[in-house]
Amino acid sequence: MMKITPVVKQLLILNIIFFIGSQIPGTNAYPLFSEFYIQNPNFKIWQPLTSMFMHAPMPNFTHILFNMFALYSFGSALEHFWGGTKFLFFYISCGLGAILLNEGIHYYQYQHVLSLLQEANVSHQDIMTLLTEGKYNSGLLNSVPQSTLEDMYVAYNSQTLGASGAIYGLLVAFAFMFPTAELGIMFIPIPIKAKYFVPGLLAVDLFLGFKGQSIFGAGSTGIAHFAHIGGAITGFIMMWYWKKKQFDHKRWN
Repeated sequence: MMKITPVVKQLLILNIIFFIGSQIPGTNAYPLFSEFYIQNPNFKIWQPLTSMFMHAPMPNFTHILFNMFALYSFGSALEHFWGGTKFLFFYISCGLGAILLNEGIHYYQYQHVLSLLQEANVSHQDIMTLLTEGKYNSGLLNSVPQSTLEDMYVAYNSQTLGASGAIYGLLVAFAFMFPTAELGIMFIPIPIKAKYFVPGLLAVDLFLGFKGQSIFGAGSTGIAHFAHIGGAITGFIMMWYWKKKQFDHKRWN
């Protein structure tokens, strides 16, 4: 078992402090530190950063448990080779990349439905009632499908939280650096090499993102699959760039 590295240790402590603090009644931590859609009145400028340290409330321990275990398992290996500063920069960048893609999806959903409602001459007041209360005139369904209205409501009101986007960036980096390392996963008795495990996990996450499903159960569970993909894409771009740049000093003209 690899020894925990300094920055990973501090990140673990910070996540645990946020988790415990957010369970204290009256703290109002979730609406304050989770990520809201940018046009929602609950959005605050610090939320893209603080949402990385927030996790699902009790009694759901699996969210923070899986994320922190992955942070320790993959993060310690990467920090060991990179050093603390480079590792922290990578981790935060992947977390912000996750938020960027997730909010980009929400923006598209929101604007798409908004244009449909405006074309149907729906009043601003009725639109705000839909966004804030989830209520609408049934006659509106003649112009806009119910599922589309639900997409707009969810995009506007959803709270994005968790370290998963940054963790997916770590997974991609680990697969870059240790492609033949064998990884184990629950319910699959045979270890899988990182170069197969990580792309496979991303493919499943992308599929479930479009289907609104969860890896760990059926039905919509509110998991931000596109945040996972955003973190992974950011990690891939950074790893590709760093790998490309490390050979620049060996070039000749």
